Amino acid sequence: METIKTAVSVNKVLFDQAEELARELSVSRSRLYSLALEEYIRKQHSRAMLERFNAAYADELDAEEEANLTQMGELFRDVVEGEW
Repeated sequence: METIKTAVSVNKVLFDQAEELARELSVSRSRLYSLALEEYIRKQHSRAMLERFNAAYADELDAEEEANLTQMGELFRDVVEGEW
């Protein structure tokens, strides 16, 4: 994997915390920053996907979906009726 060298500015407290965590995890500071960035990007992608799902299912059910739900409910009731 190709790596690119870059410079970032972070506040001193955050830098010190990152230094300590990198030592605890026995990883370089660069590796720690890469791991953190990978996790942040993964979370952002997941959040965006969830928003797309929510938008897709936010609308009202159409007639076919209503009919399917009714039919599934009746089938479920028939299946469990003898159980209770």
